[in-house]
This record gives sequence, C-alpha cells and structure tokens, in this order.
Amino acid sequence: MRNFKAIFKRELKSYFESPVAYVFIVIFLLATTGCTFFISKFFENRAATLEPFFVWHPWLYLFLVPAVGMRLWSEERKSGTIELLFTLPVTMEQALVGKFFAAWLFVGIALFMTFPMVITVAYLGSPDYGIIFASYLGSFLLAGAFLAVTCLFSAMSKNQVISFVLSVVACFAMLMLGVGVFTDFLNRFFPVWLSESISAFSFFTHYQGFQRGLIDSRALVYFISIIAFMLAANAVVLERKKSE
Repeated sequence: MRNFKAIFKRELKSYFESPVAYVFIVIFLLATTGCTFFISKFFENRAATLEPFFVWHPWLYLFLVPAVGMRLWSEERKSGTIELLFTLPVTMEQALVGKFFAAWLFVGIALFMTFPMVITVAYLGSPDYGIIFASYLGSFLLAGAFLAVTCLFSAMSKNQVISFVLSVVACFAMLMLGVGVFTDFLNRFFPVWLSESISAFSFFTHYQGFQRGLIDSRALVYFISIIAFMLAANAVVLERKKSE
C-alpha cells in the first residue's frame, strides 16, 4: 500500500507541476460550458436539467482523456525511466494502478470543477438531484473507461502522438457500437441478436442509463470490468516490454 501511495502521489503531483493540468482543466471547462450554453442552447430550453451538459461528455472525453493519459507509459519508455521504475521495490500492479488512479483522480477534479453548473440549474428551477448525481457518476466512470483504454495504448508505443491517435480511434469505436446508425449497419450483415450483443459493449449505451438517473448494477459492472480488463492487458504489454 505504501508503494502504491508513493506512485499515486508522484503521478498526481507531476500533472500539477506542468502546464498540462491547467490547460486541460481550462479547455474542459470552456468546452463543456460552450457546448451547453451555445450549441445546446441551455437557456432557450427553459428546463431545470443538466441533460444538455452531460450529453457532450462522451465526445469531449474522446479527445481530452487520451490527451491526459497518452504520456502515462509512453513518456516513461521514451525517457528510459521505466527501467528505473521496475528496479525499485514496486510491483507491476502497484505502478500500474497507482498511475491509473492518479490520472483518473485528475480527470475527476476537472469534472468536479463543473459544479457551478449545478448551482446554475438550481438557481433557475428545481432540478432532480438524483439524476444529476447519477449523471456525474456515469461521467466519471466513462472517463475511467476512456483512460484505461488510453493506458493500454500508451504502453504499446514510445511515441505519445501515436498513443493518442490509437486511443482516440479505439474509444471512438467503443462509443459508436451503441449508436443507431452503426447498429442498423450491423443488422444488414448479422442476425439481430448478434448486432444487439455487439451494441451492448458500447460505452455510449451504458452511459445513457446514468443520464436518465438510473444507477444500474449492470452498467457499474460493465465499466469496472472494462477498466479491469484494460489494466490487465496493460500489465501483459508492460511485462513483454520489460522482458525485451
């Protein structure tokens, strides 16, 4: 546990010692605010709901989360510090989980800083706080799933740009699995039961339930499973790189 905390604190501190943290937070806040008030026309809807706010999160995370996570292992491999890290009395699992949770908490801090949106909608009317809480939880879990995918591709390449591009493509594919257009396309070539099974693996499908205020145990298990699977695959990749 002590080694995990050391890695966790080191990674979290590194974000705030560089401009990356502040640039990410500013861009995220401006993007969410701009999409909510200008594109979704929040005030013109005349409804005390944050649905126009949360609907943009998957598409903003698609680019912003890979930008945060692309350096997690790529930078370690490029600078050669990954060899030094593995010589320390730290297990692979401790390093992997410590770096992931530090990055996830960082994204969570940026998400928490959107809390003035809740104050705004509360001032304008009487929102359903249960739906708001569920939406925030779903958004946080979605960010964790995006980040876990990014961690995997970050371990595969020393080049951060390549890690970023591959992560965006993979996350986009996981989102599109649940979009109606893609489902209709699958129905043309596969039986309905198979296309529905494929769509069930979509980030978007499970995130929508949280947007409606439903904290479904199946959605919780899904996101936790995706994160666990991606981190396990990440560990396998790092073990192979370590032995090379």
